[in-house]
Amino acid sequence: MKRRALLKLLGLFSVVRGYNIAMVCVAQYLASIFVLSKQPWREVLADTHLLMLVIAGALAIAGGYIINGFYDKDKDLINKPTQTMINHLVSQNTKLTLYFLLNFLSVIVASYVSFRAVIFFSGYIFTMWLYSHRIKKLLLWGNLTSASLAIIPFFAIFVYYRNFETVIFAHAILIFLLMLTKEFIKDLQNIKGDLTHNYATIPVVYGESFAKKLITLNVLLCFLPIYWLLHSFLIFKLTYFLYFTMLYLLFFVAFLWKSQTQPQYRALHNMLRVILVMGVFSVILVKQIKG
Repeated sequence: MKRRALLKLLGLFSVVRGYNIAMVCVAQYLASIFVLSKQPWREVLADTHLLMLVIAGALAIAGGYIINGFYDKDKDLINKPTQTMINHLVSQNTKLTLYFLLNFLSVIVASYVSFRAVIFFSGYIFTMWLYSHRIKKLLLWGNLTSASLAIIPFFAIFVYYRNFETVIFAHAILIFLLMLTKEFIKDLQNIKGDLTHNYATIPVVYGESFAKKLITLNVLLCFLPIYWLLHSFLIFKLTYFLYFTMLYLLFFVAFLWKSQTQPQYRALHNMLRVILVMGVFSVILVKQIKG
């Protein structure tokens, strides 16, 4: 009985992608402490309004993962059989109940901050449902929307601190392009299931070679915000991370063109996850930013 409960808990954690949500929360706090807020770190950690924004975002994202998995359950049986079997430890009725509960709690928590926060997260929740239900099957729009949804929770923090400095905009462009690259790689990784269930992705419609060319172009576009950050702002030790990122991305492109199998595409996907996680913690290197 206890083993079954633990397995269901594992399945629930897998359904809501607990690891990803934890990383988003950490990233929001690190960005607040080291970049956005001018207050001491203790005051940032003690800020209940910031905490409510982070919790509201985490609840909404968890709901988004649930509804996305609900619509993709047949496709995921082909692309991610092991993870799907774990997810199936939680019944569909439980998932839907949890989806509505998480979204309701997200809006309630956001109401602690302001009515504008309620509108913001209500719109975010609706857009995630629309993406899962319809947009993700549209050519290119699915990739662009998914990458945008990944960075929207950070926008709530930017608005909260009213910090719209140019350097933050440059960082946001880089993160968006990296997230978009990850979405393109995921399409290569999931091509079998997408083809079976008529998802109009770049590899399905135009082939793997064209998809690799598009990914290469997108990676090269990442160098533009990196160059902007390196030459227009005083970012101190973050400079070392940006130079490392350029080398890392060049290796990534070389490996991309040698990859042909699903395990290799999975490795590429994990490479992007690694650099994104490193990017989260690299914020600690920023002591001061001046335009």
